[in-house]
Parts: sequence; C-alpha cells; structure tokens
Amino acid sequence: MITAHLPSGYVLGRLWPAAPLVLPAALIGGVLPDFDLIWFYLVDDRAVHHHRYWVHVPAFWAMVAGISLPLVALLARRYLLAAAAFFAALILHVSLDTISGDIMWQWPWSDRFTHLVTIPARWDNWVLNFVLHWVFALELVVWALAIFLYRRRP
Repeated sequence: MITAHLPSGYVLGRLWPAAPLVLPAALIGGVLPDFDLIWFYLVDDRAVHHHRYWVHVPAFWAMVAGISLPLVALLARRYLLAAAAFFAALILHVSLDTISGDIMWQWPWSDRFTHLVTIPARWDNWVLNFVLHWVFALELVVWALAIFLYRRRP
C-alpha cells in the first residue's frame, strides 16, 4: 500500500467503539510504521528495505501491545479502547502492506518476507508499476470507504 494507511486508520477509528482519543490513536497507528521512511531515505540511503525495520515487524508490536495494554487497563482504563485502536491500526497497516509488499510475519523464527501478490516490474518507476496494477484498486476502495464515513459523520 502506498496511500491507504491514513484512510484505513480513519475507517478503523470510525468503526471502533466510541471512546476518548480513539480516532487520533487509530490515525497515528495507521501511519506510524511508515515513519521509518525518514530513516530509510535520509540516513540509511535505502541500503535496507524499510520493511525490515522494527516498525514493520508484527511480532515487535505484539510484544509492545502485550506489555502496554495491560498497563493501560490498570493505570488509565478510560484510554484502553484508544490504545487498542492504536495497536489494531498498526496491525492493519502491516496487514495491508502484506498484500503486495513484504512483511516479516515469521520473525523472530525467520527473517523471510511474506506477501500475497507480486507486482511485476514492467516500468522503470516502481510507483507506476504499483498504480497500474489491479492491487491499487484496493487502495481506492479504502479511500472510498473513508470518504463515505467522513461524509456521514455526525
């Protein structure tokens, strides 16, 4: 996915049970893994695929959620739904990336990437390869759903 992470976080936040900070938490969780692009482009000089960084590893977030959610439940219960929405949006992000991108779902047992669809390199520009592939239609569906929910907001 290229553009659908923010709208997917919006959709998740809108469909999640209403509670304080749910929508902002879902929006942040939906895009947080791609903050690694700052490191990827500005520091690492694209030496390592950004999906190998810890922010794109589902097991990392499962461990963080396993520690954080019980603490939030114990210390700040009114924010538990927001915290859960944040982690759900993170997992939604890597799940959407798995469609045509590579995610290390098997880590720590294996560092092999998993993806569902391979987008062939027909053009020199990788963005063009993606936008002209049928998978991009899934992004448009996510955007359409987000716009639909936005227009129906109270």
